[in-house]
Amino acid sequence: MARVVVDVMLKPEILDPQGKAVHGALPRLGFSGVTDVRQGKRFELEVETADEATLAEIEKMAETLLANTVIEDFVVRVEDEASAK
Repeated sequence: MARVVVDVMLKPEILDPQGKAVHGALPRLGFSGVTDVRQGKRFELEVETADEATLAEIEKMAETLLANTVIEDFVVRVEDEASAK
């Protein structure tokens, strides 16, 4: 078993109102030193094997369902295979 992670983030040129809200709340809660916040999504997919064919299929999943590629970028990566349960 392997765990494949798909991280989805808004493209840098797209306004991130949720990230801005978190950024604005941090100082009010006593946190300092954070210059910017961007909020995204993380998908964890457990698969039998993380071979090239499986990763290509997950790329297709990300392009068609997990991310809105007009406004979001995504990265597919394999997490340590031992970490999948």
